[in-house]
Amino acid sequence: MDQNWVSVIPFLVVIPIAIKTKQVLPGLIAGLLTGSYLLHPSLVGGLEKMVQFLVKGLVDPKNIKILVFLYAFSGLISMIKLSGGIKGFVEEASNRIETKKGALLLTYVSTIGTFAAPSFRFVTIAPIMRALLKKVKMSTQELGFVIETTATPIIVLIPIATAFVGYMTSIVDISLKNENITADPYSLFIQSIPFNFFSFVMIIVGIYLSFFHHSKSTEETDPKDVGESEEDDWHSCDPAVHKELPNKPWNLLIPLILVVFLTLLLTWWDGYKKTKGSFFEAFISADVMDAMLIALLFTTIFTFLFLRFQKMKTGDLLNGFIFGGNELMSVIVLLAVVWGLSSVTEELGFSAFVTRYAGWIPGSVIVPLLFIFGCAVSYFIGSAWGTWGILMPLGVSMAGVADVSLPLVIGAVFASGTFGAFASPLSDDTNTIARILNLSVITYARYKLKPALIAAGITAVLYGATVFFI
Repeated sequence: MDQNWVSVIPFLVVIPIAIKTKQVLPGLIAGLLTGSYLLHPSLVGGLEKMVQFLVKGLVDPKNIKILVFLYAFSGLISMIKLSGGIKGFVEEASNRIETKKGALLLTYVSTIGTFAAPSFRFVTIAPIMRALLKKVKMSTQELGFVIETTATPIIVLIPIATAFVGYMTSIVDISLKNENITADPYSLFIQSIPFNFFSFVMIIVGIYLSFFHHSKSTEETDPKDVGESEEDDWHSCDPAVHKELPNKPWNLLIPLILVVFLTLLLTWWDGYKKTKGSFFEAFISADVMDAMLIALLFTTIFTFLFLRFQKMKTGDLLNGFIFGGNELMSVIVLLAVVWGLSSVTEELGFSAFVTRYAGWIPGSVIVPLLFIFGCAVSYFIGSAWGTWGILMPLGVSMAGVADVSLPLVIGAVFASGTFGAFASPLSDDTNTIARILNLSVITYARYKLKPALIAAGITAVLYGATVFFI
């Protein structure tokens, strides 16, 4: 079926269903099922083919490492929450911060230690800001906006020890394989980071809003009244900061410091054994996924023993670890379906179809159009990961056809998903912040949509201009 138009049908199924249901997984499953039946059009044959594609992705050694990393990562965070590490950090910080400037500086500086995942950032920083709402003298919406600009927009730019790295590298890897491109996916991910223009623009907007501008709240409730009630009951905003948990900030700080230090050390060592070169050369040459996984597993074991030394029960720790890991099962299922969809579209001849019929599109418009289209998709489905899984194979295919810089295209796809994670009322980021800060989800999403659209417009212009220089 090479170069056949039916290869685009799975994508034509995925996007409308995802937008209609406001969930990315039903669309991806429908696309995978459609592609499987196109390849094997019989009652049972399509299902058998779908299972083959799912198993193919799940048994790949690289993919297994990613799944183990995600599960262990979430399990470690759950143990830290259970041990009072996050609550202790929030208590200490809220007691020491006295001014708006200090609170905002803490929000930005704390990214150094809480960049592992957006949800981790939120349950660490948002309760602090909620407790200090009267002192910082900002509207609750503005506060949420500032916190969000230090979450996903920053985390997608960090190349180690985050929940995003393994998935982002995996998406690049399967897209390269579909195009028969021989390149290191992690190196391309590193090269794409400077081209995630939306993240950089949103960070600048966040800094401006934090220190140089005060926007009017669109909440009907008086921010002062909200602040008083929030300060009294901020412990109830998330289970990670519940009153019944102990106050032990070192249960947060020690594991985080250890996992980052070990990741850097093991990454350097793995690359140094191969190149005997400088730190940068060793870092680029290393198998970063292996280094991150080993560092994470070592930190998880150490944290378990460290907490057992504090007389925490083995059963409680194991249950907490499993509970945390199971919270990532939806992501693991998403990954399996994305891998399967990539395989089915490649077998249908999607890459060959794009090569044959997309050559007429000017290279100067491919990147900005891909970004704008990705922003629309990510806004309506509310998922950065889902958007990346849908659009990355298309982006890499079109980059080859139009002879456009591959890191630039990869950066644009990542930027488009970041827009949805930040701006969409359906995204986990929006809903988590709204819950912790006691905001209306729709009103808060509407509040931050305008600056997000301005940032997206600037980003599209930057992509249009950058194409002419690289």
